[in-house]
Amino acid sequence: MSNDAQLSWFKSSYSGSQGDDCVEWARSTAVVYVRDSKDVTVPCVEVSPGAWSAFIARAVRV
Repeated sequence: MSNDAQLSWFKSSYSGSQGDDCVEWARSTAVVYVRDSKDVTVPCVEVSPGAWSAFIARAVRV
């Protein structure tokens, strides 16, 4: 994974202000990283930008 310090992590606007039950995502040039915001020491899931876009498009419709 890319160096965490070089990544900009984002949370959903629906996320609570206390950081509860949420995921965060960050994008590098070739990969989108997804992690648990409650425990950022757990390894990230890595997905392609295309897979991430398809996931977001589907999630928005639900």
